Amino acid sequence: MSELKSDQFEMRRLESLSNTIFGVAMTLLAYDLPKAAVFTSAPGWSDLAQVYSGKLAGFALSFIIAGVFWISHHRRLARQPVGSRGMVILNLFFLLSIVLLPVTNGLYTNYAMSSAVAVLYGLHLTAIAGLNAWLWWTIVGSSVREMMPSLFPLLVFIPGTIVAAFAPRIAPFVWFIAFGGILIQRFYVAQGEAEV
Repeated sequence: MSELKSDQFEMRRLESLSNTIFGVAMTLLAYDLPKAAVFTSAPGWSDLAQVYSGKLAGFALSFIIAGVFWISHHRRLARQPVGSRGMVILNLFFLLSIVLLPVTNGLYTNYAMSSAVAVLYGLHLTAIAGLNAWLWWTIVGSSVREMMPSLFPLLVFIPGTIVAAFAPRIAPFVWFIAFGGILIQRFYVAQGEAEV
């Protein structure tokens, strides 16, 4: 590789940092699960289901979201071997949003029926999706075909957050639709490549 200019950075170093951040954040999502309840005697199946069913659902949602954004981040960095200082800073803000995921997930799994907590969690998911879409836009520009997979989660998290304000129980079902972005990427972009 040729000599880097003073304002350029190798993105593979950022990829190493991001792998660590995603790994730690995804692990920390499960950190508080064992502390969810203190049983005075050996718990039965119904006790375990009552305590952990909502927490495991919140954990699964956040883990899958983090995984989907890790895949997107990995694909994006593979397309951009060198980045500017601004690009690195924007990526660091994206990684900061991932670091905070265990915090909002912990709040959400403990107080999912609170509309304030559900909205906070939804705003956080929206921020992650927005930063991801912004990063993709810096690489692919205005190509709608290539932007659609990164825009789809953003277009789902915004109304999901509005739903969370009025019906926090329904919001997770809306947020799960965001994983359709993977299908869009798989078929919509693949179809465009076949046409070329």
